[in-house]
Amino acid sequence: MKSSLSVFNPLVVILMTFLVSACAGVFPSETRGLSGETDIPPIEGNTSGTVMPSSTVSRIITPSAPDHTSAPDQYAFEQNRRLGRGVNLGNALEAPNEGDWGVTLDASFFQLIASAGFDSVRIPVRWNTHASLDPPYTIDPDFFDRVDWAIAQAFKNDLNVIINIHHYEELMETPDLHYDRFLALWEQIAFHYRTYPESLYFELLNEPHGALKPLIWNDYAAEAIQIIRKSNPNRTIIAGSGNWNSIEALESLMLPEEERNLIVTVHYYAPFQFTHQGAEWVPGTEKFLGTRWEGNEREKKAIDSDFDVAFRWSQKYARPIFLGEFGAYSKADLESRQRWTEYVARSAERYGFSWAYWEFCAGFGLYNRQTQRWVEPLLQALIPEQK
Repeated sequence: MKSSLSVFNPLVVILMTFLVSACAGVFPSETRGLSGETDIPPIEGNTSGTVMPSSTVSRIITPSAPDHTSAPDQYAFEQNRRLGRGVNLGNALEAPNEGDWGVTLDASFFQLIASAGFDSVRIPVRWNTHASLDPPYTIDPDFFDRVDWAIAQAFKNDLNVIINIHHYEELMETPDLHYDRFLALWEQIAFHYRTYPESLYFELLNEPHGALKPLIWNDYAAEAIQIIRKSNPNRTIIAGSGNWNSIEALESLMLPEEERNLIVTVHYYAPFQFTHQGAEWVPGTEKFLGTRWEGNEREKKAIDSDFDVAFRWSQKYARPIFLGEFGAYSKADLESRQRWTEYVARSAERYGFSWAYWEFCAGFGLYNRQTQRWVEPLLQALIPEQK
């Protein structure tokens, strides 16, 4: 990292603030891994899926005013710590229409998630299929009501909530044609939720990819942040890297330096041949069926190396990391899924990353809706305090 030795250099001040936060417990003190990186292959179709153990991090959801007396960086790290251990409520509101992919949200889901010891839920939302195609790109009020209900259920169960814009494929294909609509969606979403407590987080866009190249995405993200700040000056915003929120794309992510109430998200599905074996929406993955993850030192080191890249980036730019998605598809053997899931979750915690498993009750799911039972090995892997 290039920096002046002058103590008055702004970068040095930022790093000193970060190190103070780390010593205060924002990051655990376990040994970090070695540097390295990975490339996450494109993920198509209806897929996508903490810091401290729940025993040491209370599920803080009670609305409270942000502490503006603390350093902005510290507040973002604290908000990230509050996210803790989470789960994605996938294949529901980000389907073209809720239920199209077999999942309709139910109040019991939120109760189960909270009682299991999770701290937060990430709710993927496909706003673009519920908004007009012409200016002012009005979002359907009935769809707003449905998202409101989901957020209310999370709050009722003391869960932090992340909502995003998910599966806006037209934006990925022709960004210039959807730039104004993307910003108009965020203007409406932000205004609608402007009075909600700080336990509601806004995530700008799930997995930018395709024609929405990383450098283009930087401009779009900066504009969206400005739009949100007009009605939500204190809202914590989550912004992801390009190339499907991959760790290797972090170095291309450029966020407004003055905007410190930000959490940066990455997704992790490596090795892809294991996590997506037999995935029907990804051509050619049937040839990976039978791939196991044994948890040997070579396999563990690969994950450590990838996470070390994210951690070093976090240190360099003094921004917290949220592992917004990780999971292994159900066609992998359950023992390997348990080993991989546990190692990824514990590794994220060692590095101080909050996380959200992909996902609750579909193809990657840790809850079986048919039997109405948890997939216990996966739940134990994520929340080891379970009896």
